[in-house]
Amino acid sequence: MIRRALLSVYDKSGLDELARGLADLGVELVASGGTSAFLEKLGIAVTPVEEVTEVPELLGGRVKTLHPNIHAAILARQDEPEDRASLDDFAIEPFGLVCVNLYPFQDVVSRKAVTEEEAVEMIDIGGPAMLRAAAKNFAHVAPVCKPERYPEVLSELRARGELSLETRRRLAAETFSVTAAYEAAIAGWFSEPEGFPDSVLPVFTRELDLAYGENPHQRAAYYSEVGARRHLLSRVEQLHGRELSFNNLNDLSAARLIAREFELPACVIVKHANPCGVAVSGSIEQAYERALASDPLSAYGGVVVLNRAVSAELGVRLAEQFIEVLFAPGYDDDALSRLQEKPATRILDDRERRLSNPGERDYRRVLGGLLVQERDSDIDDREGMEVVCGTPSEMVWGDLLFAWRVCKHVTSNAIVVARDLQTIGIGAGQMSRVDAVRLALEKAREHDHPTAGAVLASDAFFPFADGPQLALGAGVTGIIQPGGSKRDGEVIEAVEREGATMVFTHRRHFRH
Repeated sequence: MIRRALLSVYDKSGLDELARGLADLGVELVASGGTSAFLEKLGIAVTPVEEVTEVPELLGGRVKTLHPNIHAAILARQDEPEDRASLDDFAIEPFGLVCVNLYPFQDVVSRKAVTEEEAVEMIDIGGPAMLRAAAKNFAHVAPVCKPERYPEVLSELRARGELSLETRRRLAAETFSVTAAYEAAIAGWFSEPEGFPDSVLPVFTRELDLAYGENPHQRAAYYSEVGARRHLLSRVEQLHGRELSFNNLNDLSAARLIAREFELPACVIVKHANPCGVAVSGSIEQAYERALASDPLSAYGGVVVLNRAVSAELGVRLAEQFIEVLFAPGYDDDALSRLQEKPATRILDDRERRLSNPGERDYRRVLGGLLVQERDSDIDDREGMEVVCGTPSEMVWGDLLFAWRVCKHVTSNAIVVARDLQTIGIGAGQMSRVDAVRLALEKAREHDHPTAGAVLASDAFFPFADGPQLALGAGVTGIIQPGGSKRDGEVIEAVEREGATMVFTHRRHFRH
């Protein structure tokens, strides 16, 4: 039975209902400074912490609850005679429920122009100490650290007169997760200047339960990273269709990262985390048509990301294609009505066009460990690139940079063949670079795309001249690649001999 509860919360959401509910059940309420004042204004009977500790708040409120009369009352084991005797000796009444939420450290440090002093003052000391004590003693005390739990706690108390061991164990698990995340956020803030500190403590919050993972026998969920300014589904509303799956979200992430490379109207179509069609054009309708034409066979059942709103005209065209996920910043009413006739298509409305997390790290799980790197940065212009043969026109430069930006997002070994700001052949994930070239050219021929006058991008250098020679033989007139091979001279010579252009970026874009 819960006879006494300790309340100390920064976020007062739902506190009035919880306090009144506990009071109606005959629970004595003890509360710290601001919480006590809040309840007194509501006319709810409450005992201030100072009356329990017999010590006023010290150091401007930094010390309120760090006292044996508080922590002994939380940590006492009711079934241990020695613990009971200690409480009796000092006239301490035990707590059966501890309700605490913490200072909003992460919210404060994420704001602009926050000083170090302001950030440090948001590091909660007493709150985590009380929560951890209550969670450790969950056999006798219920720790409550989120306002969302208030209704279910009250409901169970009203129905049973107590909280079950299973409930207290679940609340303890949640409490340790919350305090661990809190400490990780603080550690991350302190170690930000280090780049790669001795310990990496990423924290993620569950956003969605998923039906299954990559395969039906694998359980899965979607988590967002605590502290990230934006995540994959932030400010995104699903307007229609089935629940999003693990593979949907993986493909959507890949497509959104490609789409953010372009300011002009662009369409990206992704299958299995690789682009099968990308195009930039004067209108979003044209961009879609050209992206679809890149590889219409592979586009079937893909994820389509657009960086412009869907018009009525485009809605009709999109409805003709089987699309797993459609993502765009807005939909014409007629377009949405037409698209909603497709029961399976997941229609997502992007309420914020730019997906950006400066300085975001890339995590890759490996056996018993974690690989951590900076996310591959955006490519803005020709800075640092070198024309090693030929003289590319502005139109050719446009195609070269377009292909290079797409290539960055293709699984290595990666080759992208493009023409007029449209991918016409993509070779992804091949063990041999020359095979990736061959596959990209075969894709172009398969869909009757002329390769004469096209350009080719490679995510890493060509170790031999065989890859470029294949492309040049198919009519490719421009190549962009990092360079850096021992045989760069042979490669340059082969390209120059055919009167083609080649640009060295001096920057590699492996994506494994």
